[in-house]
Amino acid sequence: MTAISDADAALFGNRFVTSEVPSRQFPQTGMTAQDAMRLVAEDLALEGDPTRNLATFVTTWMEPEAQRIIAENLHRNFIDHAEYPRTAEIEQRCIRMIADLFHAPGETTGARTQGSSEAIMLGGLSLKWNWAKRRKGAGAATASPNLVFGGDVHVVWEKFCRYFDVEPRIVPLRPDRYTIGPDDVADHIDENTIGVAAVLGTTFTGHKDDIVGINDLLLRIRGERGLDVPLHVDAASGGFVWPFLYPDSAWDFRLEQVRSINVSGHKFGLVYPGIGWLIFRERSDLAEDLVFKENYLGRTDSTFTLNFSTGSSMVLAQYYNLVRYGRAGYTYIMRNMQANARVLGDKLTEMGLFELIGAHDEQLPLVAFRLAADNGYDEFDVAWQLSAERGWMVPAYTMPPDAQEVTIMRALVKETMSREHVDTLARDIAQACATLAKKGGAHESERRRIVTGPGH
Repeated sequence: MTAISDADAALFGNRFVTSEVPSRQFPQTGMTAQDAMRLVAEDLALEGDPTRNLATFVTTWMEPEAQRIIAENLHRNFIDHAEYPRTAEIEQRCIRMIADLFHAPGETTGARTQGSSEAIMLGGLSLKWNWAKRRKGAGAATASPNLVFGGDVHVVWEKFCRYFDVEPRIVPLRPDRYTIGPDDVADHIDENTIGVAAVLGTTFTGHKDDIVGINDLLLRIRGERGLDVPLHVDAASGGFVWPFLYPDSAWDFRLEQVRSINVSGHKFGLVYPGIGWLIFRERSDLAEDLVFKENYLGRTDSTFTLNFSTGSSMVLAQYYNLVRYGRAGYTYIMRNMQANARVLGDKLTEMGLFELIGAHDEQLPLVAFRLAADNGYDEFDVAWQLSAERGWMVPAYTMPPDAQEVTIMRALVKETMSREHVDTLARDIAQACATLAKKGGAHESERRRIVTGPGH
């Protein structure tokens, strides 16, 4: 085959039509901007369609005005507060607004983070430092901290325990219950417990732990045993849902033992990745030893994040959303998503093939479901049929211990999922099941179980 010359490629099209792309060695020479753009764009053309990605909680669409703010501020380093003081002020505005949304009782503090994972690491560190301070003040040992949480948490909680030498006391789930409550937690708490973590909107089924019950348990333990065990709420997914769909449901700083909350702006905060927020009930809940005073570029600032340099764009995009939508706008969007999730749930029920998981409880705008009977195929087969033949990314996964024998599917209903999309998805699920029934299930060699977890 005759090689395409650079001149022909420049005149007629893409130089990589018949040539391998750079992938292993650092390129000796560069290429034109147009060639580089085409190379990247053609790689990404092989990816899935974000509008059909019902697996990830992460935002995949923002308004053009928000996208313009993001694009025009990609060069702005967030940490340069001396040079960009208005960006620093906007971060503080977001913290105050979110603290107000979570019913903080007074002056508080917090930080923007690189998603909820960093927020959880910082929140966990503050729990550990404050526990150690209390123990030292009482003349007690600080060598064996532990943290209590359920099997329904994100893997970052186990990461925190491993990275920062904390014993994880994980409450196992059950085949008929996928969240935890006070009875599950009580036996795990002792004088070395730095805190309890509860989830608002699990990635597995979209439900919340019994946060009120756990709070009441911790208050009772404080009164009876003198152990002041704080509660951290992992509201990564639910923090921008519950205030608008279930405003009377107490889970936040209305509960006395809730001392810190994390939330992902890039999930139902409706911002592109990655942006998260950590909010403390009071300033004293942030351990002093975590705060560093640094003199950088002519200004002394307090910092306690793990990351230093990072972009300003998503902070500005979060502020755009908060002022653009307000309570009324977020409520409107969340109710629309919830309505479409209920329609999808009703359609799945009408098929007679599936059972829904906790559809009538407080839940994220999603549908968690599983096959109601053994039809010769399983949930992984359905997920593969939807992906391979219809382009939908609907994950199938097994639950955590001790419910690992249970397999479910989950369809996340996002802002961009219209009623027509819901109707089309329901038809495609029915057709996928009909195809599998004719085939007697998918052969193992055909099945690509690329989704082994619930997605985030």
